[in-house]
Amino acid sequence: MEKKKTSRGISQDRGKVAGGQDYEVQYESKKTGSSAGQVKKAIQWEGNSRKKVEKKLGGGKGRK
Repeated sequence: MEKKKTSRGISQDRGKVAGGQDYEVQYESKKTGSSAGQVKKAIQWEGNSRKKVEKKLGGGKGRK
């Protein structure tokens, strides 16, 4: 019997920034033009929502 593939959790994971994962912090840092420390500080203040973090840092889709 084949294991059924699901997309469960994928969209939820893309909407969050894992502050403990260096590659995710570096990605956000490069994307927003901020330092890794600034990204981690934004995650502390705004939570791990990617939109909120990007809005706080002034880059990405969350900027308005």
